[in-house]
Amino acid sequence: MQPQFQITGQATQEMSLQHNKVLRSTYMLLALSMVPTVMGALLGVQMKFSFFAGSPMISFLVFLGIAFGFMWGIERTKNSGMGVVLLLGFTFFMGLMLSRILQVALGFANGSSLIAMAAGGTGAIFFTLAGVATVTKKDFSFLGNFLFVGMVVVLLAALANAFFQIPVLSLVISAVAVLIFSAYILYDISRIVNGGEDNYITATLAVYLDVYNVFVSLLNLLMAFSGERD
Repeated sequence: MQPQFQITGQATQEMSLQHNKVLRSTYMLLALSMVPTVMGALLGVQMKFSFFAGSPMISFLVFLGIAFGFMWGIERTKNSGMGVVLLLGFTFFMGLMLSRILQVALGFANGSSLIAMAAGGTGAIFFTLAGVATVTKKDFSFLGNFLFVGMVVVLLAALANAFFQIPVLSLVISAVAVLIFSAYILYDISRIVNGGEDNYITATLAVYLDVYNVFVSLLNLLMAFSGERD
C-alpha cells in the first residue's frame, strides 16, 4: 500500500504545482495587461475620446458588441500566443473606453484624488480577496450561479439606464456591481487555486474584468458622494 500512497502524494503535489503555475502566469499577465489599459486611457483622455456620446444606447450596444467579439476571439485562441495578443488588444480597447469616465472625474476639482482613491480601493479589494482565496484554498464555486444571475441583472439594469439616464439607478447599479465583481474576484481566484481553471489566458481575462468593473463602479460612487465641483 505504501507505493500507492506515494503515487497519490506525488500526483497531488504535481497538481498543486500546476495550479500554482497557472496562478503565477495569471498574475503576470494581469500585471502586463494594465500597461495597454493605462496607455488606452491616457490616449483617450488626451484625445477627449467619446464613443457615440450623443446616443448612450447605441454607444452601450456597440461597446458590448466589440467587447464580446474580443472575448470570443480570446477564447478561441486561448491555447496560443494569439490569445495573449488579443487579450492585450482588448485591454487597450477597455482603457480607451475607460477614458470617458476619467474625463468626467477630472472635471472635478479633486478628480485626480478620486481616481487615486478608486485605484487604491480596487487594489485593496483585489489583494485582500485574492489572498483569502489563495491562503484558505476554500472552494467558492458555490457562488457561481448566484454571481452570474447578479451580473446579468446588473448588465440589464445598465442597459436600461443607458436609455433612461436615472442618476439614482446609476448609483444603485454601481454599488451592487462593486459587491458582485468583488465576489467574482474571490470566485475566479478560487477556481484557479483549486484547479477549476487551468488556462492562464482565460483566467486573466476573467480577473481583469472583475478588477476593471470594481474600479469603474468605485469611481462612480466616489464622484457621486465626494466629487467637488470647481
